[in-house]
Amino acid sequence: MTIKLTQKQKELIERMGVHSEQSGASPAQSRIMALLLVSDETELTFEEIYETLQISKSAASNALNALLATERIEYITKTGDRKRYFRSRIGQWESDFDKKFHKLLEVSQLMKEILDQRTKTTKEFNGHLNKVIGFMEFLQNELPELHKKWKKLNK
Repeated sequence: MTIKLTQKQKELIERMGVHSEQSGASPAQSRIMALLLVSDETELTFEEIYETLQISKSAASNALNALLATERIEYITKTGDRKRYFRSRIGQWESDFDKKFHKLLEVSQLMKEILDQRTKTTKEFNGHLNKVIGFMEFLQNELPELHKKWKKLNK
């Protein structure tokens, strides 16, 4: 069953899809994420997704599995209905942000360990690495404060 979309919604799906592709997602993953954000229906079945986007079942299945594995989407079931309904995790953006922030902390620590193990003869490279570490440490200090400030403004 195809979901009815306006021309503007179709254009937004394409534009958002291209943007997501440029960030490394596959075309099918990109279009599915965009569809789940743009569609008036917030929970879509497998059939609705592949038929609306006019992609193969295989491409849709692979993309959905990848999006589920990376926790970019989730699915629910409904009593008496064997279908899975896929939806965006947009409602969990704060907890997702926290997870990404903790990953940043881990990467920053790894980068410090890498810098400590590097030869001192590659001064230019080490300098670039040190700047990346410095920026990551800056983000670690500033992001929590920005989040608190944003929460205060949005009470």
